[in-house]
Amino acid sequence: MPEKKPTLTYDAVMRNLKAGQFSPIYILMGDESYYIDQISDYIQSHVLSPDQQAFDQTVVFGADVNAAQVADMAMQYPMMAPRKVIIVKEAQAMRSFDKLEKYAENPQPKTILVICYKNGTINRRTKFIAATERVGIVFESKKLKDWQLAGHIQKYLAKQKVNIDDKSASMIADSIGADLNRLQSELDKLLIALPENDRRVTPEMVESNIGVSKDFNAFELRSAIVNRNVFKANQIIKYFDSNPKAGSVYSFLPLLFNFFQNLMIAYYAPNRGDKKSVAGYLGLRSEWGAIDYMTGMRNYSGKKTFQILEKIREADTKSKGLDNPNTSAGDLMKELIFFIFH
Repeated sequence: MPEKKPTLTYDAVMRNLKAGQFSPIYILMGDESYYIDQISDYIQSHVLSPDQQAFDQTVVFGADVNAAQVADMAMQYPMMAPRKVIIVKEAQAMRSFDKLEKYAENPQPKTILVICYKNGTINRRTKFIAATERVGIVFESKKLKDWQLAGHIQKYLAKQKVNIDDKSASMIADSIGADLNRLQSELDKLLIALPENDRRVTPEMVESNIGVSKDFNAFELRSAIVNRNVFKANQIIKYFDSNPKAGSVYSFLPLLFNFFQNLMIAYYAPNRGDKKSVAGYLGLRSEWGAIDYMTGMRNYSGKKTFQILEKIREADTKSKGLDNPNTSAGDLMKELIFFIFH
């Protein structure tokens, strides 16, 4: 049985493109349009010069062409450039991908064919995908999980030589969510607002530029729960219940579940009293991140942690209207917070 290829990352694809290492076929597919657009836009803007693009670059949309026409275009030789670029956007609207199988088995070496297939994936068992994997790039663009967003923000800003603390990154992530195109737009606004002599993003900057309260947000709620600050936790829940425009209190459920799930795992760390051991066991980016879990283990027993996880699952079920005839979102979250602390 052939060995399965390792999953290609966005960074790996971009690294090869910037090094001038091009493949004859790129299939860019998945639910996260951000990475698909970033890769295809880079190819569209950087492979050929503007003069060469006029003759040897073609951008079409899946609704306007069929696979046979795309194969015919890809087979043509370049006119004025060392290579030809064919980009098919919104390829999910194109039919009969099997017409590209033959081309993928023997692609034109002077052509770069880019298939942008959004909001889904092409069946990986098709011959077209299998043939492309042998000669080109098949990249699946997946949506980031909520817990990955803060790290994504920090990484994006680090490339711009800008520092951001964990609280500020969490505030942005919780406010914007997993829409990476919108997220990048908001981060770019922050970059413009930064003074030249201070390249740091602070909670105050996030509050003034993105409109997220530096005192009432998911990061502060998590901190209040970790440290058993009952008053602060209830303040935050009350604030969101009274200000629906600030966000839904239900948005806290994944955050709380993730923390207590990791806390449950932390109890099995070989050395629960050592930051490095706990951080390594949980796969955290830094030892600093282990402090909250070590505090959590002091404030919540393993048994209580398990009960809290069950209560969060129950709250999530009720938030979707199951077994919940009339309890409001605010009351449901207040009930959950009360259970956590008692």
